[in-house]
Amino acid sequence: MTEFCKVDKSNHVFTVTLNRPERLNALHPPANAELGEVFDEYANDSDMWVAIITGEGRGFSAGNDLRYQAEGGERVSTPRGFGGLSSRFDLTKPVYAAVNGVAMGGGFEIALSCDIIIASDQAVFALPEPKVGLAALAGGLQRLPRQIGSKRALGMILTGRHVSAAEGYELGFVNKVVPHDDLMEETHRWVQMTLECAPLSIRASKDVVYRSLDVASLEESMTMRYDSVGAMSKSQDYVEGPRAFSEKRPPNWKGE
Repeated sequence: MTEFCKVDKSNHVFTVTLNRPERLNALHPPANAELGEVFDEYANDSDMWVAIITGEGRGFSAGNDLRYQAEGGERVSTPRGFGGLSSRFDLTKPVYAAVNGVAMGGGFEIALSCDIIIASDQAVFALPEPKVGLAALAGGLQRLPRQIGSKRALGMILTGRHVSAAEGYELGFVNKVVPHDDLMEETHRWVQMTLECAPLSIRASKDVVYRSLDVASLEESMTMRYDSVGAMSKSQDYVEGPRAFSEKRPPNWKGE
């Protein structure tokens, strides 16, 4: 049982809904610790192939629960970072963010930690930490420049300004903007496209993309050893895909 989020597991899809709507899903250390355990479960469940994270109510996440912090609330260890995702660097399974409202500070950092962002047209993004004497140290200052370039990122970081979903799409950190009521339907449409691909191929592809970004040389990145690629090439699905193609039928992926 979870206290600060809701978890649904269905048809290889692991859906996490942040559930502190009275705080616009702002998160405190106990919630971050719980989410770390939740996404550990996703990582270790062989039947779960794609994850979605979204928010209950009007917000995706308003970030750090400053009221809890100001009141001297209990601090607990959060080794997986904000939302259980911002310090998670070993997850090759894909994670979608379905951003249904405000994604501020740590909330935006959760979304940036995901692989694909589908946003409601009511979503708003910002890294406003400097306005309260803080900084976006849960990956925002590192991930945003990597995803949209330093000038665009600093245009948000050094102003703390709010960015609409439409501008987020133009800047390049949002993959798709949809009418608010269509958010989950569109997210599931994208997820279904991922599920039509071989799970181990998806994991190898994600792994190679991210690890290549940390390598200076293109040649080095293309000659590195990737365990995820090895696992893919030894899998049943590696045979099933070409066989299904030759037999003109949908593949029956096993994820192994």
